[in-house]
Amino acid sequence: MIHELLLALSGFPGTIFTWNKRAGLQVSQDLPFLHPSETSVLNRLCKLGSDYIRFTEFIEQHTGHVHQQEHHVNQPVQTGLHGIYLRAFCTGLESMLQPYRQALLDLEKEFLADPHLTISHANYKLDQFQLLFPSVMVVVETIKSQKIHGCQILETVYKHSYGGLPPVRMALEKVLAACHGVMYKQLAAWMLHGLLLDQSEEFFVKQGPSAGGAAANQEEEDEDLGLGGLSGKQLRELQDLRLIEEENMLAPSLQQFSLRTEMLPSYIPIRVAEKILFVGESVQMFENHNHGPSRAGSILKHQEDLFAAELHKLKQQPLFSLVDFENLIDRIRSTVAETSGQRDGATPPQDTSPREAPPTGWAALGLSYKVQWPLHILFTPAILEKYNVVFRYLLSVRRVQSQLQHCWALQMQRKHLKSSQTDAVKWRLRNHMTFLIDNLQYYLQVDVLESQFSQLLQQINSTRDFESIRLAHDHFLSNLLAQSFILLKPVFHCLNDILELCHSFCSLVSQSVASLDERGAAQLDLLNKGFRRQSFLLFKILSSVRNHQINSDLAQLLLRLDYNKYYTQAGGTLGR
Repeated sequence: MIHELLLALSGFPGTIFTWNKRAGLQVSQDLPFLHPSETSVLNRLCKLGSDYIRFTEFIEQHTGHVHQQEHHVNQPVQTGLHGIYLRAFCTGLESMLQPYRQALLDLEKEFLADPHLTISHANYKLDQFQLLFPSVMVVVETIKSQKIHGCQILETVYKHSYGGLPPVRMALEKVLAACHGVMYKQLAAWMLHGLLLDQSEEFFVKQGPSAGGAAANQEEEDEDLGLGGLSGKQLRELQDLRLIEEENMLAPSLQQFSLRTEMLPSYIPIRVAEKILFVGESVQMFENHNHGPSRAGSILKHQEDLFAAELHKLKQQPLFSLVDFENLIDRIRSTVAETSGQRDGATPPQDTSPREAPPTGWAALGLSYKVQWPLHILFTPAILEKYNVVFRYLLSVRRVQSQLQHCWALQMQRKHLKSSQTDAVKWRLRNHMTFLIDNLQYYLQVDVLESQFSQLLQQINSTRDFESIRLAHDHFLSNLLAQSFILLKPVFHCLNDILELCHSFCSLVSQSVASLDERGAAQLDLLNKGFRRQSFLLFKILSSVRNHQINSDLAQLLLRLDYNKYYTQAGGTLGR
């Protein structure tokens, strides 16, 4: 019977010890030679055998499932448990079972040497596994029931390893070390070579943008804000001053890689994961644009072998050390993030054409910049498109300002001639338009462009970290878009309407050098009324912002326009 017991505990039940998938391994009930106390001890041992059989079934099933999945990696959807982390978990589980198998082998030798040994001796020898197996079985059942996948397995094993039972903690730490081996291999490929080896989407770095932006609420459709005043709904919108998402108004995000945060284990902080993401992205972009006989060398300064050896050293550690891990990540990141050293012969062609071809005329003008390596990391197509949006807006303001100055020149040429009442209205309207546009131009040039550019240069000159420069540049461009009111619908639409009115006025004046006829006078009257309404609307918007202290940029523009309270004294309407 002892040999039957050892075989059953090894996963080979027979007639004395039977196997039932639901109940597990049990002693047969019709054995008259067994005392009830012996049956109790044997059933206690059978629980170990049941867990062992379920462990081996899990290992055989899912390790074989992994092999099968490797031949079908192109399938769009993979069902069930699969992946290299699951295989690593099974490998760690297999190593955890090895002491149990050795204990059974030692028991067999002892019973062969001394046939008088009792069942209690076997129970004593295997007692160390009575606490271990049920605790590890909880981990296995959690993975099976919740379909834990990829790096989430690291989190599951890590959480269950922090208990008060030393045998359980030590065993799960060995399993976790086996799973960490896969993570270190993926890290080495990603950080040292820019390769994302993740066929089953198990890593915490993924290709494509983050999914967080997809859930953002879309802005309401553009509304006509009215001309004579503001409704309650419009005023609430102005008080909210919600910025339009840059991705909705400008070019879509072209970020190639992002973090899959649901796969990130809790013991790896997000700051470390961001560094890992940055290193891999940088290495890949530099390698992809570093071709031909004039290669510029390695961004890691040919230290790949050194860093690979240090990653392998961390992999060999029995326990994961966040301090050692982050220190190595920081060293790799610092090597990648240097901005010193000129790399010659690496000027890959860049497609900097706008995302969509503008219609015609002035709207078709834009910037085209041939980006030199490695500045292509800063000036991506999406970034260049945003620069073009800012450029077209600033060009429209400067163009209207130039047209108004040309109208002033025409007025000076005719000042010696007799003027009519219509001429007085015309030149007074030009004066008010010039006042508003000149102050807007000065605000954009001094308060926005020069101020933000000065801050950008200061940040660039104060760091040697490429990532810090990229963040400073992104912040600079976002501030340009925000402070120029391109992202603020009420102000942007109002200013565009004012620019259109000014442009129409300049066209009218340029086409009619002499005094306006009746049709021209009627058109001038419409332009005059339209400008008064739009200037009043702009004043209402700026005043509501100032009163509620929401946006300092709009308050600064209002200060430029109303520095001597002329705007206020005119009731918020220019040209009355």
